[in-house]
Amino acid sequence: MTLTAHPSHDAVLRARVALLGSQALPVRQEVAAYRVLAQVSPLAYLPLLTDALLEYSRHEFAALPETALALHAEAVAAARRMYAMEPGRADLLVGALVRYKKQLTLMGGREAELGAVDREMAELA
Repeated sequence: MTLTAHPSHDAVLRARVALLGSQALPVRQEVAAYRVLAQVSPLAYLPLLTDALLEYSRHEFAALPETALALHAEAVAAARRMYAMEPGRADLLVGALVRYKKQLTLMGGREAELGAVDREMAELA
């Protein structure tokens, strides 16, 4: 499912039921549920998606730098999509950018990318 497609009613219902269950979900399932729900309720679920993506990359993909970088980029994109006046948006976005920059640095990121991340963080500060 792409971010432009609207999730089906069944997908939304399954995601909500999974999150409301009495057992703790693996972070992989949390991410999947938040990805669906962020499309229908972005104000509520984009911050949760951002946090879950960062946790997912740290726990599951520390040994796979390309995948971790992609998850960090998705977390940054989710934080950017949050409403600009939302309390905590800047802190969440800066945190995601810091993790993204760290992963870029570990992978020998290009100076242009690192500079763009630094500029965005400076604008948010």
